Amino acid sequence: MSCGRGRLGTVRRGRARFPEELGAELHIDSTDEDPAAVLQELGRAAAVIATAADSASMSPLVPGPAPHGRLIVLGGGGEPLTVDGADLLFPTRTVVGGMVGSAIENEDDLAFVQRRGIRAYTEAMSLSEAPRAFTRMMAGAARFRIVLDMAA
Repeated sequence: MSCGRGRLGTVRRGRARFPEELGAELHIDSTDEDPAAVLQELGRAAAVIATAADSASMSPLVPGPAPHGRLIVLGGGGEPLTVDGADLLFPTRTVVGGMVGSAIENEDDLAFVQRRGIRAYTEAMSLSEAPRAFTRMMAGAARFRIVLDMAA
């Protein structure tokens, strides 16, 4: 049994190779292709993890996982996630969601990250740029999580 890693999402100009740099074996650009159709064509998505801040962008993913597969929702926005019952019943798919980890699990995750020297991709901005940072974030223009640097 093999386990591949892929990425679904939009690719803005200049970022097309970034998913592969992070280890993705496949990238599906949801602005050009129907992600669920591509996943069904490939026939191997046991799970799709949705982390987008926009619930509406997750709805097209519901028919994507294989039979007995899962759509795991770890993000969301103000709009509802739309699910057609037929997409769940006939192939026996599941949609699950929840907050990520308990306090103990988060401590374990942080210890793992520290042992492995893993660093997050962030955009640092000074505190004086907070309004601009917020505007970029709300417009979806931030490439990574924006962090305000109090010392800058």
